[in-house]
Amino acid sequence: MSTSVECTVCGWQGAGFRGGAHSESAFCPRCGSVARDRFLVHCFNARVPYQRGLRVLETSPRMDQRYRKAMSRWFDYQASDFDERGHRANLRIDLQDIALEDGSLDVILTPHVLEHVPDTDRALDEVHRVLAPGGWMFLQVPILQARTAPPVEPEFHDDDTPVFWRFGFDLTERLRAHGFETELLCPDEWCDLVRTRARCWPTEHSAEVDVNGMLSGAIENDLVPVADRERARRAGFEPSYMFLTWACQRRVLTDE
Repeated sequence: MSTSVECTVCGWQGAGFRGGAHSESAFCPRCGSVARDRFLVHCFNARVPYQRGLRVLETSPRMDQRYRKAMSRWFDYQASDFDERGHRANLRIDLQDIALEDGSLDVILTPHVLEHVPDTDRALDEVHRVLAPGGWMFLQVPILQARTAPPVEPEFHDDDTPVFWRFGFDLTERLRAHGFETELLCPDEWCDLVRTRARCWPTEHSAEVDVNGMLSGAIENDLVPVADRERARRAGFEPSYMFLTWACQRRVLTDE
């Protein structure tokens, strides 16, 4: 069997993923990950050296118990959700009021959750509080436009959760203002297009995304490539404008 693709979550190799090229598709037939799951794990591995016992919290993980059991073998891993309407978890946590002690986590993985939180600044303060100095948050949100704004009409995701914010590239400075050293991780292709001042996506793209506006509004100095074109192809990180993850490290102050 040809092994032209490889899952960064479970290591499966095969001829291809199931479904089309999209952050919410390209399913791994072994673990069920979609492309954005694999990019989140890839970014985590690219930035945080493996250490057994790392205290890891993942908010509303979409993957099943097989993934969670594997994470629990590697880390001190917990999963949380706000109301468990769309995800089952062992903790119920409101990001605006996290019921955990100061400095009690080393890593927070938060995929496609922050857009559902009404008070972004309060949530970021809480994340900063519960992370240990030097700890990391890996943040994914749908990026559909260049600048942050509320939806122009009521918007809900599949589990009927309301969307309060459509985030853009100004989120980077907002994260820095909350005490995080922040970079925006992306595939090489996206970084190259921004650096060459491309103003139009070279092929057809999803109608839900203002890709050309994103190219014009992206901040070059904030971008850090973490997947070359071959790696992106093999892992399904295509199209590249759908694969943007903020790596945020809590600053270590001299008195900490």
